[in-house]
Amino acid sequence: MPLRSRCILLTLWSAAWLSAQNPPALQSGRNLHITRVSAAPVLDDYISGAPPDGAMPVTNFIQRNPDDGKPATSETKAWLAYDAENLYVIFVCKSAPGELRARYTKRDDIFADDFVGVLLDTFDDRQHAFEFFVNPYGIQLDGLNTEGQGDDWKFDTYWRSEGRVTKDGFAVRMAIPFKSLRFTSMDMQTWGFAFFRNIPARNENSFWPSVTNRVNGFVPQFGQLDGFDNISPGRNIRLIPYVAGLRARLLNQPSEQPPFFNTNSNLRVGMDAKLVLRQSLTLDATINPDFSQVESDDPQVTVNQRFEVFFPEKRPFFLENASYFQTPENLFFSRRISDPLGGARLTGRLGRWSIGLLAGADRGPGLRVDSTDPRSGDYAPGGVVRIQRNIGDESTVGVFLSDYNFGSSHNRVGSVDARWKIAKNWVAVGQAIASATRYLDGTRSAGPAYVASLNRSGLHFNYFGNYLDRNPGFHTDLGFVPRTDIRMTNQNINYSWRPKATPLADFGFNSFSNGDWNRQNRFQDGYTGGNFFLNFRRATGFNINHIWAYELYQGIGFHKEATEMFFYSDRFKRVGIQAFFGDGTGVNYSPAAGVYASLASNQYGNTTITLRPNTRLRIQQTYFYTRLAHVFTNHIFRNTVNYQFSPALSLRAIVDYNAVLSNPALADYETSKKFTGDLLLAYLPYPGTAVYLGYTNSRENLALLGMPVTLARTPNPDLQTTAQVFVKVSYLFRF
Repeated sequence: MPLRSRCILLTLWSAAWLSAQNPPALQSGRNLHITRVSAAPVLDDYISGAPPDGAMPVTNFIQRNPDDGKPATSETKAWLAYDAENLYVIFVCKSAPGELRARYTKRDDIFADDFVGVLLDTFDDRQHAFEFFVNPYGIQLDGLNTEGQGDDWKFDTYWRSEGRVTKDGFAVRMAIPFKSLRFTSMDMQTWGFAFFRNIPARNENSFWPSVTNRVNGFVPQFGQLDGFDNISPGRNIRLIPYVAGLRARLLNQPSEQPPFFNTNSNLRVGMDAKLVLRQSLTLDATINPDFSQVESDDPQVTVNQRFEVFFPEKRPFFLENASYFQTPENLFFSRRISDPLGGARLTGRLGRWSIGLLAGADRGPGLRVDSTDPRSGDYAPGGVVRIQRNIGDESTVGVFLSDYNFGSSHNRVGSVDARWKIAKNWVAVGQAIASATRYLDGTRSAGPAYVASLNRSGLHFNYFGNYLDRNPGFHTDLGFVPRTDIRMTNQNINYSWRPKATPLADFGFNSFSNGDWNRQNRFQDGYTGGNFFLNFRRATGFNINHIWAYELYQGIGFHKEATEMFFYSDRFKRVGIQAFFGDGTGVNYSPAAGVYASLASNQYGNTTITLRPNTRLRIQQTYFYTRLAHVFTNHIFRNTVNYQFSPALSLRAIVDYNAVLSNPALADYETSKKFTGDLLLAYLPYPGTAVYLGYTNSRENLALLGMPVTLARTPNPDLQTTAQVFVKVSYLFRF
């Protein structure tokens, strides 16, 4: 399993707490009663061992990994309290000498550190939870967990935290305003909750109350927290005006005109607004939003890809509450909305109902058409509706609708889906979808799609089986569905052993298989293989697999195979490594004119080395390598340096190099080389308030030749094709 995925799993869960002054009383092994305090807890009192009289900590944390069900290996004490405005959480944690990992880093980037936190199911619906985590220096991470969907780490809200490294560990204090949460209007509140601690040096995460891998489900295992009396999020209005300025010099390459350089300046002013309705619904509105990306995309191999490559969304407006619009099929990929004129979004919960509505007008299609087209400058109105209802304790049923229009074209999609908890380890998911599309040329298409899956999750045995059916006429403008006319089935069987009292945390095997047919029942693709893996307690692991595959492309059948290996280690606090390599055969999907697609020897892999010389500096080197023998070789280098001056102020520098060395006799693309430098100074004291100052410079192996001017490839990336400087300032007004 990749290190990032392991870190996300390690992060899921929270650590414990109790109160100051009037202590909460432990009611049972899984429930807690909280009482009100008249003064906010002070962290120094708890570090010195002198908490308020009567304050009693929760201490008996239980491991989830690596030794599920055993007591945590390091002592954790936690206290909980609340007043009229805030929920307070305090942790005092011991750590073995030399094991503590803590860095000054940007918000939401603490996965490699020790951290603690709390998860709150404020509607007690066993389906959703707010997540609040903090590292030993008080750096924050927050998110939303939706049962069956996992974590949405792009959720950001306002709260306060502080942290101290002590002689034998660390201590933290969190103050979470009720304004930053959503819950019912009842006078007496009962919430689901769990506390968490992560110890990366031991690959250990633990909870109170215990949350085990032995059952399928996360939020349903939370304990219950009661005792809240007359609390309210109150009036919650947030206004975030922004100003963004840009000056750029870009190389334009029109299809029927000579290339030329264009220098332009752009000043943009807009505002985002947020209003909480009925304490549990959030209305977001935006006027002339700036949806440009501040963070650059992570490197990916895009050469010789048969289908569209997925690049995750990074724009904050679309990231917040994105989980409300998720369905088993990806029917809403917000990156399809490229340049909104404005929009509104309503999300939240009413009783057992979850609601998500989004509407806006996209300028992107009108900007992409030729200036002589009568639709030039037009916008594309569209919207998405997602409604879901809890059935019983751990099952749901939902509907989804989307509509997108441009000129005389339209695309409409509707679906129903359900998630059913069959037994403590088994979950079934199904979705039925229909679409209707009219294209700009007047042609139409329509058709259904279906998804069904069965999943078992347990301590040792795990199973996933899936069936997918997409009609050739199925289409979605707002979703990410790279392939239609397909009937596909796949399954994955996993079994692991967890030896006790050994350096090995777990080891085991996977067996996986896949096959798909078109609607004429012609076999298109398939693969089968096996994987062996092992993971050590000291954050190190290795796996190896072999795959046999068949693929039908351009009417030609290809038999392929590959052996792949993956290694990761974060055992040492100052150095981390991930390495992946595969060797086998692959298909040339883009043959030159007059050349048929063919099979060739294929080598591919990537390596990431992360250096942390001190608590403020991080250096990361990433390299991607792909080679299809005699056809092309692709090298991608990314060098990233981050320096954190304070929890709010950071400087990041990125240097990218992407080279495609192509054989034009066999491949339908040219040799290209591109250097990109990216510098970003960011000041982010809290979500909504930010100052960004950035610079980007790109060079490619191009030259402008002749009259009229033409572009020609050169041996080296000497021509500057992009030079851009930008600044963006936003400020949060909170009422």
